[in-house]
Amino acid sequence: MKNQQSVILVDYNEEWPKAFGIIESILSKKLNDLALRIEHVGSTSVRGLAAKPIIDVDVVIESMEYLPKVIKKLEELGYVHEGDLGIKNREAFARKDSCVPYSNEGMVKHAHHLYVCNRESEELKRHIMFRDILRKYPLVVAEYTNLKLQLSNTFRNNRQAYTEGKTEFITRTMNEYKDK
Repeated sequence: MKNQQSVILVDYNEEWPKAFGIIESILSKKLNDLALRIEHVGSTSVRGLAAKPIIDVDVVIESMEYLPKVIKKLEELGYVHEGDLGIKNREAFARKDSCVPYSNEGMVKHAHHLYVCNRESEELKRHIMFRDILRKYPLVVAEYTNLKLQLSNTFRNNRQAYTEGKTEFITRTMNEYKDK
């Protein structure tokens, strides 16, 4: 069952931005002008923040009209379209194996989640806003790290409860800092 995945946090790793760079480069070449931009979001995108060692990648497209073309290109790189998983204007993609996205080197790529969002996506806007707040305010990073560590100890084998436990903090932080 998906919610029974263990929640293992690790200290921030300087390799995460490099791993994102490799993934982003392959995606950019393949998607070319279909992607407006490719964003490193989630906890691995914030220096000093403890995280599950899985990179979150948001590919931003102009409109969901382009989604069929994007799906085809991503399938060629080894991704499998999973649908929106209940989140409007955000499509999720799984990896066929650890070498995805495929490249000429055929090397293993860092574990990551890939999402395709249109530029109007509320989820995308939330990801970017929260990431940017954390990047700007180190004290919020410290507070968030402490919360995540507490939650990961309490809900070690319940990823859904862990995620839900972060929601109030994320919402409060975004409301507090959105105009700063």
